[in-house]
Amino acid sequence: MSLNLPENDPFFKKQPIRIRKKRLQESSRLRHKNLHQELEALPLLKETTTDQQEKLFIDKLRQCCVLFDFSDCVSDLKSKEIKRACLNEIVDYITVTRNCLTDNVYPEVITMVSINLFRIISPINIDGAGEDTGAEDEEPALEASWPHSQIVYEFFLRFLESLDFQPSIAKKYIDQKFVLQLLELFDSEDPRERDFLKTILHRIYGKFLGLRAFIRKQINNIFLRYIYEFERFNGVAELLEILGSIINGFAVPLKEEHKVFLERVLIPLHKAHSLSLFHPQLTYCIVQFMEKEAPLGEPIIKGLLKFWPKTCSTKEVLFLSELEEILDIIDSQVFKSVCVPLFKQITRSATSSHFQVAERSLALWSNEYVVQLIEENLDQILPILLPPLCRISKSHWNTNIITLTYNLLKNLMEINRQLCDEIINSFREEEQKSLVKEQDRNNLWQRLEQLNLDKQQA
Repeated sequence: MSLNLPENDPFFKKQPIRIRKKRLQESSRLRHKNLHQELEALPLLKETTTDQQEKLFIDKLRQCCVLFDFSDCVSDLKSKEIKRACLNEIVDYITVTRNCLTDNVYPEVITMVSINLFRIISPINIDGAGEDTGAEDEEPALEASWPHSQIVYEFFLRFLESLDFQPSIAKKYIDQKFVLQLLELFDSEDPRERDFLKTILHRIYGKFLGLRAFIRKQINNIFLRYIYEFERFNGVAELLEILGSIINGFAVPLKEEHKVFLERVLIPLHKAHSLSLFHPQLTYCIVQFMEKEAPLGEPIIKGLLKFWPKTCSTKEVLFLSELEEILDIIDSQVFKSVCVPLFKQITRSATSSHFQVAERSLALWSNEYVVQLIEENLDQILPILLPPLCRISKSHWNTNIITLTYNLLKNLMEINRQLCDEIINSFREEEQKSLVKEQDRNNLWQRLEQLNLDKQQA
């Protein structure tokens, strides 16, 4: 909605019209020396004798190292089509042909993949656009060279998944430097690219045991930079998805380094402003840790309470959803140790003026296991919970919240009516004392005002 504001008014300025538009991203790969070479079609592999196929395969891999400017739709059309057909052919070739991955092929494959994929990812606001220009409203920048990059990713994935793939040979070329460059690509704005990268990195993690610790360390570093420096990285959700699978495979008891990663990296990720972009994946990782070792539920819940959002209702709803998943598998002894601070926060959320936050908090009581845990610790939880519930059952502005609160109070009464009556009577006495105290305070002020008035008149 636009407002007609005076242009010379110093207190107002016209807001620019924000238009969501797709952007094609030009990458630094276009400066490569192989750009704009004219290609000639090579013979088909299937029409070549077996003894000549290795040489022709390598020639085709080298031909695929030539890059083109896809921001120019009309340039090099013939060569672009030759390369596209060549890429599709070698994808089919390694998929159906046995024993085609010879020792000489491995370095050529890695060279071709590196030239086509590795580049410097352009910053999100490369033109200096900030929040005021609505940059966050734009569509992701799609990779301009995707018509070829997609097939390169498909080829590399088939290469890693081939029955003939030998990690002992490939480890000479798929090393720490290669993995580091691969991880940098996760900052790509193109979700199609990040999806391929996720699968490829997972395959590398599974096949190269010597790289596993390095991969975990580098993901750890990416998250630390995201949390404490820039809070800008496009691939957090995909990296967390990979981590969820990695955590699932951890041996029990967990190593100390894994627990440190949970407490110093995963839990602080909750404070990110853009939590909603990766919250489902983060929740899955947190739950995986709890399923591995139940005592971790205590530092997890304390961490959530530490980073609990104070002013953002959208994030608070996410926290409550995650909390329900955690409480669904929490150990009863762990719950007992954290139930007091936990329900102080749940009560604050349940009495929130924001109806979605209040509604999500009250929905916790629809979980049978959570209700069972509450019943086991009723003497600690009810004194925290009951007085605020009684208060909002009369004063909340949303009728649905009032109905939910009445139903919850009714259920609590059925669980332990005697304890509820004691707490409610004590609450009423405190309320009465508070009213009397407030009345005394008002009377005192009235007397003071009267004395001051009498003094002025005298």
